[in-house]
Amino acid sequence: MNEKIAFLSDLDNTLIYSHKRDIGEKKITAEIYNEKIVSYMTEKTYTLLDKARNEVCFIPVSTRSVQQYNRITFNKSWSPKTAVVSNGGTLLVDGKEDKVWKNESLKLISECMPELEKASKLLEKDLNRTLDVRLVDGLFVFTKSSNSEKTMKILAENIDKSIVNIFTNGIKIYAVPKILNKGTAVKRIKEKFGFEEVIAAGDSDFDIPMLNNADISFYPSNMKEMVSGGIAVPDERLMSEFVLEYVLEYILKC
Repeated sequence: MNEKIAFLSDLDNTLIYSHKRDIGEKKITAEIYNEKIVSYMTEKTYTLLDKARNEVCFIPVSTRSVQQYNRITFNKSWSPKTAVVSNGGTLLVDGKEDKVWKNESLKLISECMPELEKASKLLEKDLNRTLDVRLVDGLFVFTKSSNSEKTMKILAENIDKSIVNIFTNGIKIYAVPKILNKGTAVKRIKEKFGFEEVIAAGDSDFDIPMLNNADISFYPSNMKEMVSGGIAVPDERLMSEFVLEYVLEYILKC
């Protein structure tokens, strides 16, 4: 294994895909929730990932909560030794939270807490809200809205966006400390583990800071204007397979 290089990857729509998306018949279960399959991985993706993890340090980097991340099975045959979840705020090592990392995260966001509390109160009063307001892993605010445009407008008009970022993804609403992002996570991972090079892959706004702080980055073609450099995945290719093919080829050349 090349211990100087890390492959950091988002999960949803990057390595695993919702059951609602057609990724072909050759697929394996990646996630079960309430006794139902909710996410899949193509068989080819799994085979490539299984090879890649033996050649390079694979670290999932996800906005998922610890509980949500733990639903992912990786086909039950193995799990990554290290994962970063809660949008960079929680480090898992052998399935257990690293307390030092978490305490550092809480210190990083300490000045943002009043704005997060304000966001929570605004969302509690929002008539469009369809889910209880949650402080995910003690780090950022999350809820759902039947009218995300109106909910985002309420937040945008009242929240200090120099301190807290607000995001929407369909019906999902997030208020996240600006410092708590995947780019900060890249820097912390490099410092903690001593990696000299980072390859990163992601598909959403949450991933942009990670992609911009990586040495090599992969993203969908519609994000080309938002990422500095990197490699846009061709529209006709499934992202997971394209990225892993490249990673394996690159690592074997190193």
